Amino acid sequence: MNRNLLLALTAAVAVLATAPAAAQNYPTKPVKFVTPYPPGGTTDILARLVGTKLQQSLGQPFLVESKAGAGGNIGTDMVAKSPPDGYTILMGASGPLAINVSLFKSLPYNPVTDLAPVVHVASVPLVLVVHESFPAKNVKELIALLKAKPDGYSYASAGNGTPQHLSAELFKQLTGTKMVHVPYKGSGPAINDLIGGQIPIAFESLIPILPQLKGTKVRALAVTSLKPSALLPNVPTLDAAGVKGYESIAWYGVVAPGKTPKPIVDKLNAEMVKALKDPEVKQRLTEMGSAEVAGTPGEFGALIKSEIAKWAPVVKASGATVD
Repeated sequence: MNRNLLLALTAAVAVLATAPAAAQNYPTKPVKFVTPYPPGGTTDILARLVGTKLQQSLGQPFLVESKAGAGGNIGTDMVAKSPPDGYTILMGASGPLAINVSLFKSLPYNPVTDLAPVVHVASVPLVLVVHESFPAKNVKELIALLKAKPDGYSYASAGNGTPQHLSAELFKQLTGTKMVHVPYKGSGPAINDLIGGQIPIAFESLIPILPQLKGTKVRALAVTSLKPSALLPNVPTLDAAGVKGYESIAWYGVVAPGKTPKPIVDKLNAEMVKALKDPEVKQRLTEMGSAEVAGTPGEFGALIKSEIAKWAPVVKASGATVD
């Protein structure tokens, strides 16, 4: 046998033999837990929530670090290019892990091949809301108004290519209706103008819109998940309201660099699933409007692939682009 080939095979066997041992001892130093958005947002909250439990169970700090910019691409790319040793992980989101594949002309990473799925952490629905003065009292009446006056009404979003924007575009495609898109720089300004009556319609994430629904300025017509939200038990899903098959959720989950050894990924998954079943964590996720998800790395990987495929035609039809 060629000596170089023999040395290569010996090295490969040694690596395979030491991988389980490395996973058994992992982690032996602090883990960097990257979030791709500014501090204080959903990914930051979730990373701290899960990271605290992991520190307790694994005995090493999970240090949350924000690497924001480019719609979540900067932090996601940083993790994709980090050493695949389990010491840099990402609390990812549906934008940089799925939607941005179609939204950006080119990404510096491939979310399917350059990242290893670990666990699905949370899924939060959006809410179809209207100003209290808007004449439609339900989804059926809204569709009728939009069809009677194509492009006669406008809707707000948190910006081009955001889940809020694409949720409305999916609604338009499934119902054959037309609305004028008014993008804002974030949910805050969009909600302010909705409350003020400057714009009549919006698809907004459950977390920031929920406090406003307790007042009288806005009215919820439907939620975008397939199952009703426990936080809005009297609000129907769009599917139940007649837009069959409609589903749009803002989801979050942990990924690691693509070549992270499977034993380390499996260990992280097991500890994170345990953390997500903790009563304190479950309560916090419920308060954020998330259903119970978790599952295996394979299941989370399948979700990422299906969401990339789902949103590609929606992005194309909307004409949305960022770069």
